[in-house]
Amino acid sequence: MSDALQELLTRHVTAGTVVGAAGLFGTGADVEVVTAGSMSLDGPPMRDDAVLRIESMTKAVTAVAALRLVEGGALSLDQSVVAWLPELADRQVLRTPTAPLDDTAPARREITLHQLLTCTSGYGVAVEPSPLQDAMEANGTAAGPEPPSMGADEWLARLASLPLAFEPGEGWRYHHSFGLLGILIARVVGRPLHDHLTDDVLGPLGMADTGFWVPESAADRLPAAYRNTDRGLVEIEPAAGGFYAGPPPYDVSHAELVSTTRDYHRFLRVLVEDGQHDGRSFVSSEHVRLMTSDQVPTRCKTPDSFFPGFWDGMGWGYGVVVHTEGPHRGRFGWSGGLGTDFFVDPDGTIALLMPQVEMGPALFPVLEEFQALG
Repeated sequence: MSDALQELLTRHVTAGTVVGAAGLFGTGADVEVVTAGSMSLDGPPMRDDAVLRIESMTKAVTAVAALRLVEGGALSLDQSVVAWLPELADRQVLRTPTAPLDDTAPARREITLHQLLTCTSGYGVAVEPSPLQDAMEANGTAAGPEPPSMGADEWLARLASLPLAFEPGEGWRYHHSFGLLGILIARVVGRPLHDHLTDDVLGPLGMADTGFWVPESAADRLPAAYRNTDRGLVEIEPAAGGFYAGPPPYDVSHAELVSTTRDYHRFLRVLVEDGQHDGRSFVSSEHVRLMTSDQVPTRCKTPDSFFPGFWDGMGWGYGVVVHTEGPHRGRFGWSGGLGTDFFVDPDGTIALLMPQVEMGPALFPVLEEFQALG
């Protein structure tokens, strides 16, 4: 299937949908990385060791970090997170997700780790026009493709100033629970998430090129990022520069990673191997099972929770979407806001698609073709 992936990448570079991309497709530990296009418009060829902004593909990595803390006894799945995130104490809940911000009632329960992992905390993207959506836009907590504009503590304080869209455990909203999860991990271990992930997950798995920024020594491996517009592709992050080039000016424990195709493949191999790495348990098989199977109750899968059709034959585990019906039943994976995508099939096949073009209508056909390769 590597040839089919190569053809897909080359065709969409030629069509001008993406500038460049890397990817892989196959089973086993030794899988060839394929590339097409360039690191930027009129730039050098796309490198097979390019360090790419993976955005929401970070969620699976953060989930594993949290599960390792559970296995170490520092957390439990059904434990309230308020001891470490006191900003989330005494929550107010909107009477309906689109109600005025002052039409609330006190929350009946506290937010748990399980609810952060499953995006059922009450925080998340407001997809319908509402006072809550307007307030998130106004205070800088609305989700978007841009890098974080503030540090983790300030982001948390602003988010916590708003009511929950629903009672914890009674609905589903995307994204913000994982920003909270990153801050939770940082506070549990007493240091920035970057440091903890480096020592506890990335280092042990040999993911040397994965982190919250690209060091100066590797800046030439950071491609440009683009947005499709009616004027064609417009650069939104330069090659070898921008927010991810060098350490950020504030704590980004609520933010998202850069990685390489090979690094992320190493991470996914742990899930394929039932939590094993180099013959030892890295995360328990039971936690891998929970992570890669549907954990969201049917009552939470409402049409207003995400985009139309999202729940058709699908579920959500811990940081990944799960196919519950159809020809790809048992497949899990997820994507990132700059067009990155991955899936893992029950037979152990791993597929990765790594462009750097903002998610949108122009890119959706690329993802559909990629998902159809398996």
